[in-house]
Amino acid sequence: MKRDTTGRRDRSRLRRRSFLKAASASTAGAVAVTGCLGRGRQSGTVVMTAASDIAGIMHSDGDEPSIQQALWDAGLDEDISVEIQTVVSDSAQRMQDAQATLQAGRAPPDIHMMDSGWTIPFILREQTLNLSEALPDDVVSSVEDNYLEAILETAQHPQTGDIHAIPLFPDFGLMLYRQDLIEDAGHDTSDWGSEPPSWETFATAVDDAMGQSDVDYGFTTQAAAYEGLACCSFNEVMTTWGGAYFGGTENLFTAGDRPITVDEQWTVDSIRMMRAFIDGDDPNGLDGFPDICPSAVVQWTEQESLNPFADGNAVANRNWPFAIAETGGEDGFGEDLGVMTRPTAISQDEAEYEGVGGTAAALGGWNLAVSPFTERREEALQVLEAFTTEEVQLTIFELGGFLPPNIDLITEADPDEIGPSARYTEQLQAAGENAIPRPVTDLWPEQSALIYQEVNAAYRGAKAPDTAMNDLAERLERSEAEVSENDD
Repeated sequence: MKRDTTGRRDRSRLRRRSFLKAASASTAGAVAVTGCLGRGRQSGTVVMTAASDIAGIMHSDGDEPSIQQALWDAGLDEDISVEIQTVVSDSAQRMQDAQATLQAGRAPPDIHMMDSGWTIPFILREQTLNLSEALPDDVVSSVEDNYLEAILETAQHPQTGDIHAIPLFPDFGLMLYRQDLIEDAGHDTSDWGSEPPSWETFATAVDDAMGQSDVDYGFTTQAAAYEGLACCSFNEVMTTWGGAYFGGTENLFTAGDRPITVDEQWTVDSIRMMRAFIDGDDPNGLDGFPDICPSAVVQWTEQESLNPFADGNAVANRNWPFAIAETGGEDGFGEDLGVMTRPTAISQDEAEYEGVGGTAAALGGWNLAVSPFTERREEALQVLEAFTTEEVQLTIFELGGFLPPNIDLITEADPDEIGPSARYTEQLQAAGENAIPRPVTDLWPEQSALIYQEVNAAYRGAKAPDTAMNDLAERLERSEAEVSENDD
């Protein structure tokens, strides 16, 4: 049954206007809280780690809506409140901080907000509470039945399937593009949102639009040597070509005996295509693909790649849902903004491995895990139970733009609250259906660095694509062999 949230939504309009101010204030307040997070905290206080984006909507002044109020409205005991221990936004640093805290057996924090890309290693090290055992059966069943499978898998024990974290929100890679420029260049984009074109069609359209308008760039993306290349932007491109790091998606979360498949032709060709996009004169580039990417993409992460597009100086940009809000409003491109998942190279039926081929959207997002060292176990579990309710998921979406883990709820959100994203709910749901996780195991931090170093070298032209992938395959084989040896 759909909840009556009219009153909350009316208040949230005012809340949205003051979001940035509240975020700054909450960040400052949370920093102050971290200084007294110990025995002196109130008995009903549960401490949770989060960056300033979540901190900014956790609490509010007066009767403005907030996550905390939504938790209470969803049934959380009003004697229980959540305090945010503000952490840096950098995911790698947050992982290191959480690891240091949990290895030392320290609490608070009682709840750790963990990147979906590194939750499983904490589960395998027994540094998270088993929620399948700790939460009520009906709550566990609801999560299993209603949450997006791809994000839920990042919060489950890979051997037992038990839930060890509650997904807070998923994130998906998207392709944003200027419908007006592409249409003006003579290309029909009317079905791109539901049926993404081939890479050839997309690249030709972008090239034509770039040539017939006053923009400097065609396609901007993230290609720097960093985690985002391995987990996401390259993972998407490779997947649409039918390539994979370790064969099919059934091999994502268990290291040791996996096949190494990065040196196969599908993956090599995906890099050759990107090389053609970056440098059309490179003989290692794939024939038939135009030069549409600036060479600077090999140094760009999310914001650097978005800036030219948001400024009206690029035809297309690969990014995350936050970019819709930044570019799709009345002061941006409005309805001229097109959104889709990635173009395709081969279909899923043509792909050799399960779960690859066709369109793709890299999976990002964050999970909430209870520390096994907490002295507020029951209170923390009550907080997580409240987070699973539709009311709280919708509040987080409407206040902060973070997608609900029950992706079907995006159609129930108030369009006035979620802004431009309301026009693209079908594309967001399609991204969830085609989400591709990174292959997260204890080895992923090491393997990720190997991947993005070699892929970036190939993108830069410092190595031929086949050489880079052969070298990567050898390095990944050694990494996997170490696990097999230790298991023996």
